[in-house]
Amino acid sequence: MFIGHLAVGLASKKIAPSASLASLLFAALFADVIWPILVALGAERVRLVPGEHPYALLADASYPWSHSLLMLTVCGAIFFGIHRFLSGENRVGLILGALVVSHWLLDFVSHGPDLPVWPGGPRVGLGLWRSLSGLMMLELAMFATGAVIYLRSTLSRDRLGNWGFWLFVALLVSTYIGGVVAPSVPRSVRSFWMAATMGNLVILLWAVWMGQHRYPAEGPDGVPAPRRVRVDLR
Repeated sequence: MFIGHLAVGLASKKIAPSASLASLLFAALFADVIWPILVALGAERVRLVPGEHPYALLADASYPWSHSLLMLTVCGAIFFGIHRFLSGENRVGLILGALVVSHWLLDFVSHGPDLPVWPGGPRVGLGLWRSLSGLMMLELAMFATGAVIYLRSTLSRDRLGNWGFWLFVALLVSTYIGGVVAPSVPRSVRSFWMAATMGNLVILLWAVWMGQHRYPAEGPDGVPAPRRVRVDLR
């Protein structure tokens, strides 16, 4: 699952208006952010093999640290603790922690039985990715819902905030559909983790930039935020 994780992060802006979009997406993508790094370090592994569907490319994948339920729960608690230490409040920290754990829950639905419950423990997964059409319909529906919720939960400061959002959506959807319809096998494991790392970096940096051009439609207490109007004094 790819844009399904982003959908949850986008939708979370509704219940965590004070949190930056980048932090919400980082929490939702955390397992996939650290996985290619751990592959590069040799702590986890993946074997690239063309298969009957795009998701079979990542054969014999092992991610006991980045994708196990236990470790993501621990990481979610760390996210909460760091936010609690830096801000002194709990609500957003709990949401960030829940987003970290949500990655495993969504992957549990889509993956085959390869998701560890804990490092070295049993592997589980419902295997929705065996049905490409079913998984695509679910992810696209989730992403559309998450994008609409984010759009309604924020206001644009300027034209960049508007166009930047739609370009972000178009880039992610086109990349997702292209990767499913016409998948390409990376030349090596090194090219895989480099591409994955760069992709995650682009998404998070774009989220940082977009967050500078959009602001919450209402504050944490539910009070609508005042619209910011630019006054031209020339």
